[in-house]
Amino acid sequence: MNERIWTAALVVIGDEILSGRTQDKNVAQIALWLNVQGIRLAEVRVVADRTDAIVEAVNTLRARNDYLFTTGGIGPTHDDITVDAIAAALGVAVVHHPRAVAVLERYYETRGGLTEARKRMARVPEGADLIENRMSGAPGIRLGNIFIMAGVPHITAGMLEALTGTLEGGKPLVARTIGCWVAESEVADLLRHAERDHEGVVIGSYPFFREGRVGANFVVRATDQALVDTCIAALATGLGAAGYAIVDGGI
Repeated sequence: MNERIWTAALVVIGDEILSGRTQDKNVAQIALWLNVQGIRLAEVRVVADRTDAIVEAVNTLRARNDYLFTTGGIGPTHDDITVDAIAAALGVAVVHHPRAVAVLERYYETRGGLTEARKRMARVPEGADLIENRMSGAPGIRLGNIFIMAGVPHITAGMLEALTGTLEGGKPLVARTIGCWVAESEVADLLRHAERDHEGVVIGSYPFFREGRVGANFVVRATDQALVDTCIAALATGLGAAGYAIVDGGI
């Protein structure tokens, strides 16, 4: 019987990401966190600060994944439109969450008070719960299988920590890497046969050029450590028989 695979999608929201002014760091940290929860990041979309783009991405990706995460666009300024766009996508109103207002009042009590602009960060799609944010006061938002989080990576990390252990998932992926000095095209058949012969395994091939020659690292992933080890052993045997020296852990 095939094991249930839980998937998530991520919508990265922000003109600054698309313009290149800001480099996104959230994809990697969210992908790694999800794997520990037994959930695979299946797809990522980067969209501009435009309501129609956010609505389309949210509705498309939430329909075909167990979970949807968004980062960016939940700050206090006029171009922070994520909450409004997601509310529009879900067909619900936008309201001030009383607990979010209270959290922000406490946070800004010694920081100049809760202005109207800052109070925008307490706006949520109606029916939403909050994701704790110990870093900067303004909470994240959870509504069904949608998780609306900050774009600032260290704040996102804190929100992920607050969510740890609260999402249903399967077994996390485990991985092992071997490498050798070989052009991947020379071992493509070997890789394909190894993956075919070990059901449940995925093999990634990552070529590189160093020291004037070509090489590749091969990453074997599965939810079963024993299966990964068996596949790695078979792959190493095949590479060795073809005359290639293996480097455990990769080059």
